[in-house]
Amino acid sequence: MTAEQIAALRRKVAWRILPLVILLYLIAYLDRANVGFAKLRMGQDLGFSEETFGLGIGRFFIGYLLLDVPGALLVEHWSARKWFSRILLTWGVISAGTAFVETPGQFNAARFLLGVAEAGFFPGIIVYFTHWFPAALRGRALSGLIVAVPVSLAVGAPTTSDSPQNRHFTAAA
Repeated sequence: MTAEQIAALRRKVAWRILPLVILLYLIAYLDRANVGFAKLRMGQDLGFSEETFGLGIGRFFIGYLLLDVPGALLVEHWSARKWFSRILLTWGVISAGTAFVETPGQFNAARFLLGVAEAGFFPGIIVYFTHWFPAALRGRALSGLIVAVPVSLAVGAPTTSDSPQNRHFTAAA
C-alpha cells in the first residue's frame, strides 16, 4: 500500500467510527449532566432534598467506578460491538425507567444502576481507538470525543432546563 492509500483508508475509518462514537458520548454526557437540570422539577414535584440529589449523583459514580476498568477489559477480550450494545441497551432502559422514580430510594437505585450500565463506555472507546487509530492519530480521535462534553451541555441546557421557552413541553407531559 502506498502512503496515499493508507491515508485514504485512515480517513475512511475515521469517518465511519468517529461520528457515531462522538454522538454516543454526547448523549452519555448529556444523560449524566441532565440530572442537574431535572433536579429543579424533581425537587419540587417529588419533594427531594439537596441531600437526596447529592447522594443520587454520588451513587451514579460509585456504580460507574465498579465496572469502569472491567468494562474496558471486556471490550478488549470480548467484543466491542457486543459490549457497547449491552451498554446502550441497559443504559437506555434504566434511563427511561428513571421517569418512574417516586421515592429517594428509587432515585438512588436508578442512579447507581445507570452508573453501572454506563461504566466501561469511555474507557472502552479508548481501547477501541487503539485498534483503529495509530498512536500518532489517536490524540486527534480522542479530542473529537472530548469536544462532545461542552457540546452536550450547550445543547442540553436550553432543551432540558425549566426556562419559560420550555414550559410548554413540561406542561404537556
